[in-house]
Amino acid sequence: MAPPVPLLAVRGTEGIFMQNGPPLCSENTSFQRDKQVCTCFTFSRDGSLFSWGTTEKLHAFKVADGRMLWSIDVPKVTAVEFSPKGTILATWNLYSKSKETAQGDQNLHLWNVQTGACVKSFYQKNRENWCPVWSDDESISVRNVNNELHFFENNQFDTIANKLHLQKVSGFVLSPGSQPSKVAVYVPGSKGGPSFVRLYQYPNFGGPTTALANKSFFKADSVEMLWNKKGTAVLITASTEVDKTGASYYGEQTLHYVATNGESAVVQLAKNGPIYSVEWNPSSDEFCVVYGFMPAKATVFNIKCEPVFDFGTGPRNAVYYSPQGHILVLAGFGNLRGHMEVWDTKKYKMISKPQAADSTHFYWCPDGEHIVTATCSPRLKVGNGYKIWHYTGAVLYKYDSPQNGELWRVLWQPFLQGVFKEKPIKYQAVQSDICSTETKPAQAYRPPALRNKPSSFSKLHEDEPPQNMKPHVECDKQLSKSALKNQKKREAKKAARQEAKLDEGQDKHFAEEPKQIQTVLSAPSSSGDPELDKKIKNVKKKIKAIEQLKEQQAAGKQLEKNQIEKIQKEALLLKELEDLELGL
Repeated sequence: MAPPVPLLAVRGTEGIFMQNGPPLCSENTSFQRDKQVCTCFTFSRDGSLFSWGTTEKLHAFKVADGRMLWSIDVPKVTAVEFSPKGTILATWNLYSKSKETAQGDQNLHLWNVQTGACVKSFYQKNRENWCPVWSDDESISVRNVNNELHFFENNQFDTIANKLHLQKVSGFVLSPGSQPSKVAVYVPGSKGGPSFVRLYQYPNFGGPTTALANKSFFKADSVEMLWNKKGTAVLITASTEVDKTGASYYGEQTLHYVATNGESAVVQLAKNGPIYSVEWNPSSDEFCVVYGFMPAKATVFNIKCEPVFDFGTGPRNAVYYSPQGHILVLAGFGNLRGHMEVWDTKKYKMISKPQAADSTHFYWCPDGEHIVTATCSPRLKVGNGYKIWHYTGAVLYKYDSPQNGELWRVLWQPFLQGVFKEKPIKYQAVQSDICSTETKPAQAYRPPALRNKPSSFSKLHEDEPPQNMKPHVECDKQLSKSALKNQKKREAKKAARQEAKLDEGQDKHFAEEPKQIQTVLSAPSSSGDPELDKKIKNVKKKIKAIEQLKEQQAAGKQLEKNQIEKIQKEALLLKELEDLELGL
């Protein structure tokens, strides 16, 4: 049976519509385009359900048979999200107060997806972390309420099944995967104390001693926590708002690894600067980090936090793994020019290097073959549109918003793991009717006198090439201990002979150089012209002074900057002396 074709949901000033993915790339007719202003939309985790809100109503739609489940009068829904199994739909409106309700209206609502009935409503003032977080099987869900984590079981929101109380809980992340569920909790430091992240297993919340792991750090005003897909380890990016060393305007970041077995480590990064992006491979056995001052480095680490492969440096600030984990994309969006590098993660071989200029959004298609890049408002209000690419660099479809129109968001229909199998990687670009070449960027200004001459400008930064960081120990394992010892002796002798040759050549060079200069200084220079003789005498005097400085330097004396500059002018003075003597 052929795998399904994923849909692409599109929201903008033209309303909301769905488009068939490659190879069709045409508007889906089973979903009736809604031309009202769409404020938000989302798919369920398995892609079978779709919901969107407009200025007047909230809708729930079944994608498989193109059937509308319900439409209810809920105006100005700002955010919407399905629970993992698609049984609950959560919506959020802006919090507001009125004269009748001094406390305000409840603005977080949970709806039964099948009936459209409201199950529960809460107060939720801030949009950040507004949605309850469910475990994959929906056996538990969590909300952060006044520095307390409230746990509910089996979608029974009238009863709080458990609580985790820590002073000033700022954030939490629930682990994916099977039961038992784990939760990572962040508490910022206060009164000079350190910030910390603790890992707990539900429902064991007895205190610090019941924590699976604990990681504390002083340099942390905020953190981002990212679980791997198996729920066995979490990566913590700790950030400070101000870099006290003055090296960066954007504060200081460090990356930490914490596992549920209690292991923890600081990920050692090879270049100073911000951490732009961190991403787990879906296999959960490695992760990639983009970091450092521009041009940024990108490195893949294993779960022991050892570097596996270094992609070198380049204009990049984001990393994206394919859903199957076999392809990795390094990209430079935002204030960068949209360069992308597509890599095979097994062979660490580059597949393609396309460019999507002015892109603000990037999403992998669930089939692991296609990607979409979009230019959306309000990040950019001109040139809105999106492109569907094959990972080999070919553009398969291009959509441009109409004049004065805006594109707000695009989103692929998700599918459960295993629906799309990993396919062999292609290195040749697939056929496409659309030209994917980008306009060449404007060249640096060159004065008219230099425009017809070869360029002598050098790069401000030389890019570092990619390199494999795995230790090559296979050959050593095949040799016996005695053979390995003899091999090391031979290599040491060879290195000693090369060093002796180098020293001998240098001694010979430094021995011949003074003789040559001495011959020049002692050569007769009588010309009968007093002015010419005076110039020759002055030049010889300077060369002799340089010889004295070189002798002092060889004796180990520290020279001043102007003395070193004099030594560097020796070749010019010798040439000047030769020209003066040829004019005798």
